[in-house]
Amino acid sequence: MRHGDKIKNLSRTASHRRALLSNLAVQLIEHKRIVTTLAKAKALRVYVEPLITKAKENTTHQRRVVFSYLQDKHAITELFGPVAEKVAGRPGGYTRVIKLGARVGDNAETAMIELVDFNEVYGKGKGESKEAGKRTRRGSARKKADAATEEKTETKKEEKAAE
Repeated sequence: MRHGDKIKNLSRTASHRRALLSNLAVQLIEHKRIVTTLAKAKALRVYVEPLITKAKENTTHQRRVVFSYLQDKHAITELFGPVAEKVAGRPGGYTRVIKLGARVGDNAETAMIELVDFNEVYGKGKGESKEAGKRTRRGSARKKADAATEEKTETKKEEKAAE
């Protein structure tokens, strides 16, 4: 029985699992998204998110701690550079797992795991332009609220100008 055993073993020994997750994490950091099995993607998410959190604090100690997990200088440079800059304001949830379906050869459930801040499709700039052209029932109430706030700001500006 596996009572209280929360680690995903992935049918591997501890050393094999550690090497597998390290290699997957390095590839995820370098390529920003990878396709693997669903079980490996879920295990990788638990493995890599604390490392990204550590990368937000760029100290020698944190670099050494993360290097002990990844063992790759280029991945460390990438993680503490561009990746840490993009996730600086995010309190967690740096990765996204998207199910892709069954693999042809062995019918394994595949998934894509990606770094959230490096996806242009779901980016902040793209989402705003899509909402402007989209019409919904709730959109009219939102537009009215936006118009009301604009009127308030205009009246405040006029009052300040009059003073």
